[in-house]
Amino acid sequence: MSTATVTLPIAAAPGASASSRPGLGRLTRVELRKMLDTRAGFWLQVATVGLTVVAVVIRLAVGNPQDHTFRSVLEVGLAPASVLLAVVGILLVTSEWSQRTGLITFTLVPVRSRVLAAKLLASLVLALAAVAVCLAIVAVGVLLAAPGVDGTWSGAAAMVGQSAVYVTASIVTGVAFGAILLASAPAIVANFALPTTWAALASIPVFASVAPWVDPSFDGMSGNVLSTTQWAHAGTSLALWTVLPLLLGAWRITRREITS
Repeated sequence: MSTATVTLPIAAAPGASASSRPGLGRLTRVELRKMLDTRAGFWLQVATVGLTVVAVVIRLAVGNPQDHTFRSVLEVGLAPASVLLAVVGILLVTSEWSQRTGLITFTLVPVRSRVLAAKLLASLVLALAAVAVCLAIVAVGVLLAAPGVDGTWSGAAAMVGQSAVYVTASIVTGVAFGAILLASAPAIVANFALPTTWAALASIPVFASVAPWVDPSFDGMSGNVLSTTQWAHAGTSLALWTVLPLLLGAWRITRREITS
């Protein structure tokens, strides 16, 4: 006597097909949630806002009110975001390996370059949001502390654009180092050690002419309106310390074996 086998059809989601895959926008929203929903990500965002407020208040509480210009306060106000968002970018990439979620992620989205692109887009969105918050905090602080001072808002429009480039470069560099090393601890150490190491090397006279072209700190963007030559310096540094590591990291991720 044989038993008949009944195969039940699996109901597909409305509008879905066997070849359907999540769009880049949906993947970007998922990566944004990863940066904000985890305990580390949440507290890093809280720390960024809190430290920005503290830094701006301290900067405005000391010194001569005539020196409390938008540019000078902005340089201090952007420091927490540039540092902490780089860590967020590193953790966004390395968590796939440290938390062993890579197998699930790359099974659901086999094209790894799409996942990395979503992480990069999510990082850009977060960076721009952080810049907006920092600019608002700095602007309110300057309005309260130094209203009507001559030159307070000089170069403010240019500094807004430079701030976006500065913070974006910081978080994308973090993503790039995380993609190359695929481990949070060495990536964080490398991200903070390289500017310090290069600053030491740049102090040697033989490297004086080369130093501005390969400065990994990008610090000049946050305090002064850059000239054409300084933008050339910044562009070379971005290509060396951000774009090149990102390409190398993408190459490694697309070829790295995923284990459970």
